[in-house]
Amino acid sequence: MRDTYESPLSSRYADKEMKYIFSPDMKFKTWRKLWIALAEAEHELGLEVTQEQIDELKAHADDINYEVAEQREKLVRHDVMSHVYAYGVQCPKAAGIIHLGATSCYVGDNTDVIIMTEALKIVEKKLVSTIRLLSEFADKYKNLPTLAFTHFQPAQPTTVGKRATLWIQDLLMDLEDVQYIINNMKLLGCKGTTGTQASFLELFEGDHEKCKQIDRLIAEKMGYKECFAVSGQTYSRKLDSRVLNVLAGIAQSASKFSNDIRLLQHLKEIEEPFEKNQIGSSAMAYKRNPMRSERMASLSRYVMIDVLNPYITAATQWFERTLDDSANKRLSVPEAFLAVDAILNLYMNVSDGLVVYDKVITAHLMNELPFMMTENIMMDAVKKGGNRQELHEKIRTYSMEVKMSGSNDLLEKIAADPAFFVTLDELKAKIEPSKYVGRSPKQTEDFLSEVVAPALRPYENIATQKAEINV
Repeated sequence: MRDTYESPLSSRYADKEMKYIFSPDMKFKTWRKLWIALAEAEHELGLEVTQEQIDELKAHADDINYEVAEQREKLVRHDVMSHVYAYGVQCPKAAGIIHLGATSCYVGDNTDVIIMTEALKIVEKKLVSTIRLLSEFADKYKNLPTLAFTHFQPAQPTTVGKRATLWIQDLLMDLEDVQYIINNMKLLGCKGTTGTQASFLELFEGDHEKCKQIDRLIAEKMGYKECFAVSGQTYSRKLDSRVLNVLAGIAQSASKFSNDIRLLQHLKEIEEPFEKNQIGSSAMAYKRNPMRSERMASLSRYVMIDVLNPYITAATQWFERTLDDSANKRLSVPEAFLAVDAILNLYMNVSDGLVVYDKVITAHLMNELPFMMTENIMMDAVKKGGNRQELHEKIRTYSMEVKMSGSNDLLEKIAADPAFFVTLDELKAKIEPSKYVGRSPKQTEDFLSEVVAPALRPYENIATQKAEINV
């Protein structure tokens, strides 16, 4: 539809799999699974819920009669009770026990936890794929010397592969956080209007142990280890901020990477993928703008700001619950996931197609390497009887002259000065870039084998994903 607003996160950026996780169909099917789990738990704990009723509920778990629910909601203005009614129309024998003892948050909040968990699993797989692709890149270029930068000023050389390990290390921290959150997700359970389980204490005729068991059974049936031990009407909204914290962390990592790639593309050393027929600029035909990296930075900025929403929501909840979280959650949580899905698609795509201009990299390094040799030159001259302070001043003076001239003849100037006790041939023999990268190649090898490989071992059966980027 061209006359109705669509979120670009849905229409333009995120993948179908992530969009389905936050779809109405996923939500309402999960509601029905939760109603079935509740009925089974109540049956097992001795309430008058029959196996016949449970079987009837299971028979209609997926064929939701949306039209009936929508018509009912127009009348009663309550989404949960409308779907209870619609489910009951399909399951007349079970109609009287659907949602027995529960409140709206039983399906609403438990479903939110389940959806966030499933969405995190998608994020986890894409993080793994991104780390693998970057690891291949790091291994391929572990020996290629390149200028390193501090303050974006030329500094002691590193290698292209070693620099990539810095990007990978950030993503490994994100992967650890995602794993921790997934492994520690808890359902709300069935706690009642203010979290006291009063309705279930009544149903179970004062049996506190059965009230505890119903939460354990529901968690088990829905594939979770446990429910929150206590709650108000809802699970603590700190859970949402905890989840979005992880997503914002991924956005931080991606933004750092995208900035580095944009700077490298400016230097003409490394470029992101650029399709044969892609147009970089409507005016300047020669341009190859870093569109993917710019989009990563843009979406990352959104996620890093979006994390403030659950922060404020959690901080402003009153006592057992206020409803000012509802509209905000519907926006802030899904859109953070959709944005991170898009960010990781871009990250995978760029990592898989980075173009390295090794001759440009070497030329830049060779132009700066004479400056980086000066400390060793000075120390060698001191060993031969030179004065360290006088030599330091000479190097400073010659370096300024070279920078102002625009032509790097620093080695020639040093060789012509008898205070340094060295010839030009001797200096040129020392200008091998690989001698100045320290342990970069070995650090890269060790990092990939000792840190990355063990971290990815649990995912050996998960294929590496490749991402296609939309317009």
